[in-house]
Amino acid sequence: MLQMFKTVNVDWLKHRAWLIGLSVALMLAGLGSAIVRQATGHQPFNLGVDFKGGTVITVKFKQRPTDDAIRTALTSQSVRDAIVQPVTDKNDTVLIKLPLEGETSSVDAGRDQVRKALNNFGTEAQPNFELEADPSAAYKIVGTDAVGAVAGAQLRNKAIAVTLAALVGILVYIAMRFEWTYGAAAVIAVFHDVLITLGFFSAFQWEVSLTVIAALLTLVGFSVNDTIVVFDRIRENRKLNRRDSLYKITNDSINQTLSRTVIANGLVFLSVLALVLFGGDVLRAFSLALFIGVIFGTYSSIAVASPIMVWWEQRIDAANRAATLAYNRPTKSGVQSAVKTSARGAVASHAAKGSPGAGRA
Repeated sequence: MLQMFKTVNVDWLKHRAWLIGLSVALMLAGLGSAIVRQATGHQPFNLGVDFKGGTVITVKFKQRPTDDAIRTALTSQSVRDAIVQPVTDKNDTVLIKLPLEGETSSVDAGRDQVRKALNNFGTEAQPNFELEADPSAAYKIVGTDAVGAVAGAQLRNKAIAVTLAALVGILVYIAMRFEWTYGAAAVIAVFHDVLITLGFFSAFQWEVSLTVIAALLTLVGFSVNDTIVVFDRIRENRKLNRRDSLYKITNDSINQTLSRTVIANGLVFLSVLALVLFGGDVLRAFSLALFIGVIFGTYSSIAVASPIMVWWEQRIDAANRAATLAYNRPTKSGVQSAVKTSARGAVASHAAKGSPGAGRA
């Protein structure tokens, strides 16, 4: 395997306090942005048509203008926050998505606004003619659909449910594959990545659409995969170096997988960066979510998941040692107390997992 860093000896856990402090500060900043916007009468997130509701208008052109030209024409008619989305298999057709204004969505009003904007490119085909059959026409509105607020709320709830189900599935898998402490640490790290990404979307008011939800689910898989690589190396090293403390083993494992992390995640980062720079407005929100997620997903596998796992394992090991001391302490009556009985169960349970001692940090 290609090794970029052959002699890395960084004490990552030494800096865990301020690294986790940075994560907490970023999450609180995102939460504060959402709370302030809610308190001032604004939406915490800039929800797209998929979640908020609105109007989707399908337009066919004889000679399709550029997306930027269509946006400029819409802006000149005071159509704000419109999304111009090309249709992949039809080069002459675009979808124009207008967000819901107020509590209700008027399909006719949205259609009229779009028509006025598109008249800058020529006249619309007559309703009873096909676009090709009207020589004087430049475009034709071939469809208008409304997405209600109720449907948008249902999509939003389903998106949240899917994300939570993915996190639960990850917790169960890692708990079975490793131990429950590993699974809990990995899920906390994934929550950290998703919350920080959503914090950026709230602070900068980037649009949250179904493509952003897809990006978040992609981020969940990416982040947990990177964490599992580190955890798997920790498990191997605990079997090979039973006399070393968990603190040292974790540092060594992170350093040993650092080359893989930089190479694999670096390539993903460059790909996502290309999407951010050249993907256009249609992919902007999707690529930004992945861009932020890749950065913090890599960061969390080192600075969040591993320190939390070490802390948790050390607390469990300390509790088991205390229980063992309580069990071995003689009583005045010479009879084993109920505390000793429970201590025996705790020690036996931990020993059954085959987990080596954690050691002190």
